[in-house]
Amino acid sequence: MKSLKKVACTACCAFLLSFSLSAEETSAEQEYMSTVEDVVITELANSDERDNKLVALQYLENAVEEGRVSPDMMIALDHLAGEGINTQSRQSGRLVNNYPDIRAKACDILAKVPTEESKNTLKNIALADNEPMVITAAVRSLGEIGMNDNDDVVNTIAWANKKNAVLNPTSSLALEVLIAYEKIADKVEDKGAMIQSVGQIATNYHYVKPVRDRALALLKTLQSGGNNNSNKNNKNKDAK
Repeated sequence: MKSLKKVACTACCAFLLSFSLSAEETSAEQEYMSTVEDVVITELANSDERDNKLVALQYLENAVEEGRVSPDMMIALDHLAGEGINTQSRQSGRLVNNYPDIRAKACDILAKVPTEESKNTLKNIALADNEPMVITAAVRSLGEIGMNDNDDVVNTIAWANKKNAVLNPTSSLALEVLIAYEKIADKVEDKGAMIQSVGQIATNYHYVKPVRDRALALLKTLQSGGNNNSNKNNKNKDAK
């Protein structure tokens, strides 16, 4: 009987040791694969070839969806979001890495990583980029992330909208501006800039009517909210 117990105990110890070694090997393998993926993504993102950058974005999107984003991946994503704006390659004085579609896709992916760093990258792109499709993606992603510390995001969106309303008014960008405002309205401390921005969209006939109508509807909602706050403040004063 003691012999059987001894054999069982030995077998159990061997199994636990084997399991522990297997877990360590798996962990080491996962770490190695992650490192390899980081290197591959970094090399593709830094490549001069547009197709390589598209492949890097595919890798990054998969990593984000599977919840395994590393610091190196975020650096690559930040780089791709500013491709041709923050980082420029020139040949004979001509810009050769201006890829708005790359930047726009990177902005869309950043929305799925709601961090302070992602927000700041998107703010910079919204302010610095000149392509409406990229600014549209940056504004949309800022609305999805939903952060607005000290009204930094709402002021960024208002400025980007004002600039493009003058230089290149597009209904698609104006619509995303309105949607972003709707998403962060309850986090805005001073609604003045937002109300002015919405009012400009509502009265700008370069935009299609559905966009102007949506702006009018949002304007009424914002004004109604402001009036309600005013009434509450007055009631509090009367109560005192």
